[in-house]
Parts: sequence; structure tokens; C-alpha cells
Amino acid sequence: MSKTIPTNQEPQMFGHPKGLFYLFFAELWERFSFYGMRALLTLYMVQEIFKAIVERDVATAVVYASYGSLVYASTVIGGQISDKILGMRSSIFLGGILMALGHFVLAIENNIAFFLALALIVVGNGFFKPNISTFVGALYEDGDVRKDSGFTIFYMGINIGGFVAPLLCGWLAAKYGWHYGFGLAGIGMLTGLIFFWSGIKKNVFGDRGLPPSMEIYEKKVIGIPQKTLIPIIAFLCAPLIAYLLSSWQQNYVSFIFKFIGFGVLGYIIFIMVKLDVEARKKLFMAVLITFFMTLFWGFHELSGSVITLFASRNVDLGGIMNASQTNALNSMFIIILAIPISLLWAYLAKKNLNPRTPYKFGLGLVLAGISFYILSTSSGSADVNGMVPFAYLFIMYFIISIGELFMSPVGLSKITDLSPKNIVAFMMGVWFLSSSYAFQIVGFISEQLAVESTDVNVGGLDTLEIYTNGFLLIAKYALGAGLVVIAFSPLMKKLMGKVH
Repeated sequence: MSKTIPTNQEPQMFGHPKGLFYLFFAELWERFSFYGMRALLTLYMVQEIFKAIVERDVATAVVYASYGSLVYASTVIGGQISDKILGMRSSIFLGGILMALGHFVLAIENNIAFFLALALIVVGNGFFKPNISTFVGALYEDGDVRKDSGFTIFYMGINIGGFVAPLLCGWLAAKYGWHYGFGLAGIGMLTGLIFFWSGIKKNVFGDRGLPPSMEIYEKKVIGIPQKTLIPIIAFLCAPLIAYLLSSWQQNYVSFIFKFIGFGVLGYIIFIMVKLDVEARKKLFMAVLITFFMTLFWGFHELSGSVITLFASRNVDLGGIMNASQTNALNSMFIIILAIPISLLWAYLAKKNLNPRTPYKFGLGLVLAGISFYILSTSSGSADVNGMVPFAYLFIMYFIISIGELFMSPVGLSKITDLSPKNIVAFMMGVWFLSSSYAFQIVGFISEQLAVESTDVNVGGLDTLEIYTNGFLLIAKYALGAGLVVIAFSPLMKKLMGKVH
């Protein structure tokens, strides 16, 4: 029986807890800051930070991949600290302040400040990102039928921020300078914090998001309360992370993630050995789903690196937008397509034709492959300067966005369904870490497609050949992976059992 919607003391708005809409705007502005900065990051490194060196594309690829990996890995640590000590409210505030500070430091024209800014954003995201999403779920009681639609509304906030930010920050950076674009991203983060603070002042969250134990929260370690010590440690971590990011030639971050990866894989194998056959099959499927999602994000996240450089160097944007602004296309298509595709699944479910998760994952990878194949064929329409029509990029983003909607919304829920109950939290951590490893894939591909020049002697036809040959290879790998998944989907269905 469905749970009835509460109508008591909980403040309501449009049939949902009022707190949802404060979290919606807080996340919208946080994502505005994150995606606004990301849209500029690769171009800024190539054209400013590393402009004097021949290996500027390689350096940019390594730093971008390291930054992306650390951003997502930090959420695992931040989530654990929130659960055990700080609570969601304090974690969100700490993360938001660190991220806003990072964006404003980016506005300083200095290479040391640049790496310190990235480090502050890495640490801040670790506290902010996992907690604001968890806070949405905490607004609803178990069994509340409104929870799914609440997350849908929240997801729209993410993509509205992801759509608007590259357009505004990209325009500001192009017209007035890079640092104005980064500064606007910082203002966006502060705006998000103001929305969250106003929600607390109006008590729309009730007693949710408080520390799990005031005793632990106030407990002193080396004479300092944990509520104060953790922010101090968070700030002190920034210089260390800045050093790791700046040491792009040694690529320490890649080494660290390889070490972590082997450790996680070894632990999963150790757990599998001790499980019964049915549980082992399901855990194996959880690992497979995580692997395929990692592969998809590895191709998808090229949008902020190689594809942005391709747009800058080889796409005739015709005054429609600049290269950094093309980062808005993915979020635009997610906003347009999310509801139609969810309605499609609902319609197919009524007809008993809704594809099982393995088929959706296989189709998602196939669509990613098709999108890159379209980009690879753009060379046939290039002009004498190696510039290709904007339509190729537009269609590519349309197709890969459909692939994202086939895979991303269902993946997380399947991890919780397939993992043994005693390691669900661990597997959720592995799922978040998979995005970190996706950025390692991004870094590897970006290094292979690096243009080894200060851009003085390399013409558009040269860069076009490098990029389109690379896109064709990516298309083959993505299509191959997708077809393998589809071919083995009947077997995967058996391994998943009753989990759809």
C-alpha cells in the first residue's frame, strides 16, 4: 500500500516538502559554479597556464584528468565524515565555502593560485556534493511516493545550472577575460549557499541534517573540537592536493588511483569468495555495471577536454556560441529529453516491454559509439582551413545525451539492489569512485590526441586529422563494448535474478 502524503507540520510547496526547493536552488547555483568553471578550464590551461610549452595539450590532459578524478574521489571521504561526525548541514556549508573560495582564487592571475584554487574546489566538492543529494532523500519518509518525482525536480536543477553556466561564464570570459568568467562561477556558489542558509533560517528542514551525535561533534581531538578540527584539516589538505595537481610531469594522481584500484578489486574478490553462489552472481553484476558505467563516463567526460578543444580548433561555430559554451549542449538535451524518455520506459513497462538494465547499458554504449562516429565523419565536410559544420557537434551531443539517460538514472539503484546488505555502503563508494576512474580514461585519451605544438605551425587540417582519427577509434571501442553487453545480456539477466 502506498504511503499517504503527510499534511501535518511539514511545510509544503507544490505537493513537496518546502525544503526541496531550497535544496533545488542551492544545487542549481552550485552546479552553475562547477560547470561554469569546467567549461573554461581546458581552454584556459591550453591558452594561458601552459601556453609557453610544447606539451601544453599533454599537460592540460593530465591536470584535467587528475582534477576530475580527485573531485569525485573526495565525495567518498566527505560523505563518510558527514555520516559520522559533521552532519549534512555543516558539511554543505564547509564544502560551499571552500568551493566559492576556490572559484574566487581562480580569478587571480597566477599559476600557484591556479593549482591552489583547483585543490580548494576538490576538497569543497567532497563535502558538498554527496550531502546535498542525500539531504533531498532525507526530506521524505520511507515509502513516500513523492520521492522519485522529488529527485527528478532536483535533477532538473542540476541540469539547468549545467546549461546556463557555460553560456554565461563562457560569454563573460570571451568578452572581458577568463577571470571574470571564473569570478561569476564563484558568485554562483555563494548564491547557492545563501539559498541553503535562508532555508535553515526559515526552518524548512526541521531537524534534518544535524550532526549524528552532538557528543562526537563536540568531542575534542588534540584539544580541538572535531567540528573545528575537520575544517582546519580540510584547508590544510589544499596545498598538498595543489602540489599533486601541479606535478603533472610525474602524474602522481594516476599512480595513486592505480594503487587504490588494485586494492578495491582485491577486496571485492576477497568478499566474493566468502559469499554464496547467488550473492556472488549479483555482486559480480554490480561490478560489471560499475565497469560499463565507468567506460561510458570516460567517453562522455571528453566533452570538457578533447571535444572542447575540437570545438575551438576545428568547428565552425558560426557566431552561435564559442567553444566553452558548447559545454551547455549536453545539459540542454538532458532537460529536453529526460521526461520523454522516462515516459517511454513507463509506457514500455505497461506493455511488458521495458528493457532490462543490461540492454539499456548496452544501448547506451552503442549510442556513445555512434555519437563519436558522427564526429569522426565530420572531416568529409571540412573547408580548406579544417573547419567543420557545427551540426556534427550538435548531433553528437544529442545522441550521447540519450545514451546517458539510458544508463545513468538506473545504475545507482541497481548497485544497491545487487550488493550484499553488509557492503552496500562500500559499493556505493566504489560507484562514486568509478567517476574518478572515468577521468583517468579521459586523461589517457586526451594525451593520445594531444597536438604537440604551441599552435604556431600546426594548421586546422592537421588537428582535424588527429581528432577525427581519435574519434573513430573511440567509436569502435564504445560500439564494440555496447554490442558485447547486448550479446551477453541474456546471461546477465540470469545473474541478476529478479533485479530488473
